[in-house]
Amino acid sequence: MRLGFASAPIAFAPKKPAKSLAPGEKHARVIAVAAQKGGVGKTTTTVSLGAALARYYDKKVLIIDLDAQSHVELAMRGMVNAGAGSLAELLEEPTMMEVGEIAVGTKVPLLDVMPGSQDLARAENRLSTRIGKELVLRDLIDVTRTHYDIILLDCPPNLGNLTLNGLVAADSVLVPCNPAMLAVSGVEGLLGAVEQIRKALNPRLDVLGLVLTRVDQRNAATNALITDMLVENWGGLLAPVQINADVAIQKAQIEGVDIHGFDAHARAAKQYCELAEWVIGRV
Repeated sequence: MRLGFASAPIAFAPKKPAKSLAPGEKHARVIAVAAQKGGVGKTTTTVSLGAALARYYDKKVLIIDLDAQSHVELAMRGMVNAGAGSLAELLEEPTMMEVGEIAVGTKVPLLDVMPGSQDLARAENRLSTRIGKELVLRDLIDVTRTHYDIILLDCPPNLGNLTLNGLVAADSVLVPCNPAMLAVSGVEGLLGAVEQIRKALNPRLDVLGLVLTRVDQRNAATNALITDMLVENWGGLLAPVQINADVAIQKAQIEGVDIHGFDAHARAAKQYCELAEWVIGRV
């Protein structure tokens, strides 16, 4: 008589395919630069901070533009090397490629960029149909982050799928805010969203800080009022460095270069260097 034992099928976890980009030796701090309101200096802060970190603090930096308006590329068009691939395609289609494989260099040796494009609007719509849509960008920089010291994500000025991807992929969020009531209201909404994301999707996410931007010294009374409101509500998060309104920033963007490459002695250039030093101390 044959004796048999009923046995359940053995389930083997599928082996995760290796990424095509070989791992490096770094572990980047990923910082999402985010704001719910446009016009607060978000892209200017991303580009100026990234350039300062690369130029003066010897950090290997990658800037990823998640905004379909492509303002990063517009602000850096005079310094970005040719040959960018499409971030939108990576977001839309499962692939073993990494963002680091299609990012391009700039005239600043330690600064790379992944430009945005209008196709990101289409990619954002298609993300809504993806299972695990919040995790796509995180997976696309899994190996990329081992090749950089800092990755800066320039998020769109809303809480759509691309910003959500940025916040889930990030370790920290930096929030630019100009001295205006609507900007302060946007800070409250964004920080509320960050708390929800921390609880549900990304427990390591922290708020690196709030940075007051586009400060016009001629509006001293309004600046003081807004600063007092920020201190009252989020005093511990407010960066000690303020970025003044500076015509040199607009001139640099017209030339398509970062503020440090345009005029390293400009007031805003010095302030963004101070902000870079503060960020290094915080991370």
